[in-house]
Amino acid sequence: MLKKLRSPLYLALLIPALLALTDLLAPIDHIFWNTRSKFGSHAASGATVIVSFDDGVHASEKSVPSTSQVADVLDRLASQMPRRIYLDSQLKFGVDRAGDEALARALKRLQPDATLVLRSREIGGLKHKFGPADFDIPPKGTIDEVPIVLSAWDGNFMEFGVSSPYKITIGGKVYPTFAAVLAERFDGLQPSFAPEYLLDLDSVPQLSATKFLRGDFPNGLLTGRTVIVNSSGTAPAIGLYGRGRVHPLALDLAGADALRKPLALALGSYPLLMLFWLMVRTTSRLSRRSYKFVAYAGALAAIFVLPVLLQIVGITIDIGASLLCAIVYGSGRLWQLRVRRVQHTSASGLPNLIALSATSFEVGRDVVVAVIARYEEILATLPKELHGECAKQIARRLSVGSGIETIFNGEGGHFAWTEEARPLEMQLNHLEGLRALFSAPLEIGAYTFDTNIHFGLDRNEGLDALTRVNSALASANDALNSGRSVELFEADRLAEATWELSLHARIDEGLRNGEIWLAYQSQWDMREGRPCGAEALIRWNHPTRGPIAPDAFILQAERAGRIDALTYWVIEEAITAALALNAGGQPFQMSVNMSAQMVDKPDLVPSIWEIVQRRKIDPGLLTIEITETSSVRNRPAAVQNLTRLRDMGMRLSIDDFGTGEASLAYLADLPSDELKLDRRFVSRVLTHERERLIVKSTIELAHALGQAVVAEGIEDDATYRMLRSLGCDVGQGYFLGRPQPFAELRKTVLELGRRQIGLV
Repeated sequence: MLKKLRSPLYLALLIPALLALTDLLAPIDHIFWNTRSKFGSHAASGATVIVSFDDGVHASEKSVPSTSQVADVLDRLASQMPRRIYLDSQLKFGVDRAGDEALARALKRLQPDATLVLRSREIGGLKHKFGPADFDIPPKGTIDEVPIVLSAWDGNFMEFGVSSPYKITIGGKVYPTFAAVLAERFDGLQPSFAPEYLLDLDSVPQLSATKFLRGDFPNGLLTGRTVIVNSSGTAPAIGLYGRGRVHPLALDLAGADALRKPLALALGSYPLLMLFWLMVRTTSRLSRRSYKFVAYAGALAAIFVLPVLLQIVGITIDIGASLLCAIVYGSGRLWQLRVRRVQHTSASGLPNLIALSATSFEVGRDVVVAVIARYEEILATLPKELHGECAKQIARRLSVGSGIETIFNGEGGHFAWTEEARPLEMQLNHLEGLRALFSAPLEIGAYTFDTNIHFGLDRNEGLDALTRVNSALASANDALNSGRSVELFEADRLAEATWELSLHARIDEGLRNGEIWLAYQSQWDMREGRPCGAEALIRWNHPTRGPIAPDAFILQAERAGRIDALTYWVIEEAITAALALNAGGQPFQMSVNMSAQMVDKPDLVPSIWEIVQRRKIDPGLLTIEITETSSVRNRPAAVQNLTRLRDMGMRLSIDDFGTGEASLAYLADLPSDELKLDRRFVSRVLTHERERLIVKSTIELAHALGQAVVAEGIEDDATYRMLRSLGCDVGQGYFLGRPQPFAELRKTVLELGRRQIGLV
């Protein structure tokens, strides 16, 4: 049942059916009938003539004639021998006593052929129940013997007249409505009726009261006809489809015209909705596309044609729900076709990740996404006609290695599948085995490629398929960027998703309100035993999350593409500190970390040089520490940028030397000024002879290359003494000074000066 409700066919029935219970579809019906009523009008029968004190149905200014004027017209009308007279004018009793008496006498003489029309003060809303408060009943003793009919119309949201009751009960007395009396039809199958929107009001004979009193009208114009003596009075203008705002008399004439038809029914939205839906349902089961096209076109045409045909016999139906049904169904079918096309369109012919995301995963299944390194470069090398074969070969290897028949192919060299969940260690070993399959090169036509593959793994059962596929995809990309074989998407990472995705705004906010700030850890000249510089370290004290580890939010900033702006802010702040510390004349070096993601960017050098020139600092006082050198993607561009910075006078430092790719190979490529020994070697220099020899050899090598050596992570006096004895140039660590705000660093530097640290 739920599957049916999600289908376009059943949604196309359910949504309009529910909305038809409200007024939300009224604008559609309003537009349709207002447009339809501008075409195909028919003339009035001519049995009714309007004698107007203004412009009758076209009156725009509100006027109220005196009772004397009305009495004169009625007296003259008696001689014309009309069939019926309806006095449709607001009467001001008590202003002209003589006129009041004359009017009462005139009406009495005209009985039983004269009737008073009373109009509602306001336009009623849909299904409004009219009562005594809606009408101005004449005071007793004025025209008590005169029959009364009422005119009352319900309006839609635009105050266009859409229905009127046949009769209204006030104070226990039943009054017929004006249109019903004009048509001489006092009840129907429904308690109300709609007006005839196609009546040409200009064809209704009209005569001004002034001309009538002068006798300026054709003989016999009024004889034997229904005469309506009308003035606009204070009656509210009301909308009539196809005509705009008109006097309510126009609605009464249109209503009477509608009641003269065989039927007077307003069926609402549901009959046409059900008919159209059944036509669509039947058409959807046809096999031939040509038949379907014709049948769908016929069903759509029925929405507009059927109401027009039924209107001829007096049946009004609304099209809003049916038209919405067509829109919902058509949109749903187009969406289904698009999804089907998207899920099965690939150069390889393999289903893609959208198709996998639409799958319901069985319990006990892991989602695996593999990504091929430099896949775009491989495709750029291959002719276009071999792109599909490349993906197929990769999929075949994965299928053979995993035992999975269906491999899904995404963009950018991503391949995905689900497989039975194993214990984590076993699963990781299995993926390492798959990775080994790609040690053999790919042979595609005459082309041969070495490949490297990385995996993302999601084991979070209970989440929807799309979330799991995206999780595995994100993990695969992380594995590719970090150089790891496999990256597991942990469940707690989902909880951090909102934080990471809004990091851009949060960093800006943190910079504005001071949550993000710089701490400075002093660096000491180990030969002279004095502070000679400091490393600027970014910190974030979040008001709700507390202190955030730099590694955590820097990684998130890199993912969010925010690391550039953050780094330039650090450089600006560090320069401010360096200028203050160097004001005393003693050189004080300032070190700033730079992400490997930035060093190969073409705008790096101009951006840093602009800051240096604007702040007027000696470039030699700045040291750029390059971290995570293994993450550099374009090494030639990175080397070129760093060389230019060094040529401008800035010092370059290779951070964490001895780990990852911060080793001899990188030392050979990069013209650096100093090496920073990784804390792993520093912490073991006292206890492990092997590490001590490595540190000693590294120091000697650096000195031979004309570079200084900085040891970070010095925690005690013994380590400090050992490194100094080995020839280390600069020390950094908790023993020498913890990271601290600038004010404290400045105070420390001023107090210590050239103080020795236990060594003479």
